[in-house]
Amino acid sequence: MRFLKRLLLISVVLVSCVGCDQVTKSIAVKIMPIKEPVSYLGDTVRLQIAYNRGAFLSIGSFLPEAWRIGIFTIGVSCILLSVLIYGFLSKTRHPSLLLGVALLFAGGVSNLLDRIANGGLVVDFINIGIGPVRTGIFNIADIVITVGAVIFFWATFRQKQMER
Repeated sequence: MRFLKRLLLISVVLVSCVGCDQVTKSIAVKIMPIKEPVSYLGDTVRLQIAYNRGAFLSIGSFLPEAWRIGIFTIGVSCILLSVLIYGFLSKTRHPSLLLGVALLFAGGVSNLLDRIANGGLVVDFINIGIGPVRTGIFNIADIVITVGAVIFFWATFRQKQMER
């Protein structure tokens, strides 16, 4: 895939995913209660604001602030830059691999922007489950990152099979 097409794909994914995530977070903060979840679809979906100091499932939230800044702001920025460079320089011809990279980058950037704007906190507000079996509280950027990772690994697997 040529540079211009890569740039266009990454830009469209970045703008649309970051925009969607930031708008939903902004709406959630303005209209949702912090303490009591709002339940939908027979309590399958719960919406409730949670401010996450850590990463996925609050991993690392117990670390001292200097460590959290180092890992979740500076470290994540370096990883995202590496992902972006990989997206532009990889020799893959598989567009879905680049889509996975673009989604990983976009979701990461949106959560990073949140962390920078909110003093190290990321806004989460979605919880899904049935009865006592529930996910952690997450946001749209987390969904984008997960979908990106699945697409990336699927495309990598498919590419390796095609090379055989």
